[in-house]
Amino acid sequence: MSKFMEKALEQANLAAKRGEVPVGAVIVQNGEIIASAGNRTIEDKDPTAHAEVLALREAALTLGNERLSECDLYVTLEPCTMCAGAISFARIRRLYFGAEDHKGGAVENGVRFFSDPSCHHCPDVYTGMSAGESTRILKEFFKERR
Repeated sequence: MSKFMEKALEQANLAAKRGEVPVGAVIVQNGEIIASAGNRTIEDKDPTAHAEVLALREAALTLGNERLSECDLYVTLEPCTMCAGAISFARIRRLYFGAEDHKGGAVENGVRFFSDPSCHHCPDVYTGMSAGESTRILKEFFKERR
């Protein structure tokens, strides 16, 4: 397991403890984590407060630039359409994600955002990193709520 995905999983677990859907994300530049977040849609009362978007915002502030072209994003769940759009506009270099999201994902599933000709920027995509652990956290979270 990548140390960066391990940190994303930590963020997912923290989100679960707050009652949020357990998704975590970290952004890495030059081998260093420059931003990390877990979902905060409930806490912030903000439907856009997905882990990826929060991490992108933090990284942009840290670097003083909305273009994150030298950065890689590690996220525990396949990004949705909103997050894929934000990743594209931020010019993320590489996207690594854990669990596939057959219902709401937009990278390998659903609209396949990065494959659309209207997509401005497509990161290199690497799937399945720590997929088992990412899936386990999500399943446990939803099992407790049913």
